[in-house]
Amino acid sequence: MNSYIGLLSDLSPDESRNPELIRIQDRLFTLGALLATENEASKKRLPSITLEDISFLEASIDRMEESLDPIKTFVLPGGHPTVSYCHISRCVCRRAERICVELSEINKVEEFVIQYLNRLSDYLFVFSRHLTKILNVKETPWVPEKS
Repeated sequence: MNSYIGLLSDLSPDESRNPELIRIQDRLFTLGALLATENEASKKRLPSITLEDISFLEASIDRMEESLDPIKTFVLPGGHPTVSYCHISRCVCRRAERICVELSEINKVEEFVIQYLNRLSDYLFVFSRHLTKILNVKETPWVPEKS
């Protein structure tokens, strides 16, 4: 997932988002270290994922949503390669979140890890819509087939 965030940073026409994408990459390294470290004493030496990290994502989501039309339907991923990579990143993030939920049933998972992944997935969805707008491509609404 971290590599996809780096790719988004490289491809995004909105360079003003690069510092927040780099911050997300940093937090993902921290998250990975927390998940990979079993020894509690070793974990205490690591940085942690905090409520502030989650609030940062929520504030970023709010700022991007200010310029977006309200969403009225599900949208299909795509429209531009950069938007598609953002959706891929979101899917990888959701998969990581589900794996962490499963892991939390048998191991201790740090308090805000799952919440961070959940909010990051939401951030990536809103970022995909933001990219769609600034790249001037159309969102494709999902219109389910009638059976």
